[in-house]
Amino acid sequence: MQSVIQKIEEKFKKHQVVDVRSGDTVKVHQKIREGSKERVQIFQGLVIRVDRKDSHTSRIVVRKVASGVGVEKSFLLHSPLVTKIEVTKRSKVRRNYLTYMRARTGKSARLTGMAFDQNAVNTVEEAPQPEATTDKSEDKPAETKAKAPEAKTKK
Repeated sequence: MQSVIQKIEEKFKKHQVVDVRSGDTVKVHQKIREGSKERVQIFQGLVIRVDRKDSHTSRIVVRKVASGVGVEKSFLLHSPLVTKIEVTKRSKVRRNYLTYMRARTGKSARLTGMAFDQNAVNTVEEAPQPEATTDKSEDKPAETKAKAPEAKTKK
């Protein structure tokens, strides 16, 4: 039996998300709103942390080096602003939190790659669309529908 809170949380979860692990190199497509315009920005980097994997508040921390400066961004997987996540490389790691990667640069920052099926990992099934139910009164001929009395207008 699910509690009331779990039922409410299920409404806000995405149907299915990509299986992201620590050590993956990912491209995160995120909606950015600037004034009245909306665009999609791609943030590519190494996943250094995965939190609360089975929850609706599941989160990943992605790190990249831009212009010699380390940049980390946290993404909620079930957020409507995160439109797509692509796993481009999977690496062999033995930890869940790769905080030691912050101190690494150059060759020491490399991780050993693993073979994986990129198409199978990045394939996300869309949520099944609820079938449109037709109203019973619409199926009846127009003559059988009750007409509303017309209001008299004064001239």
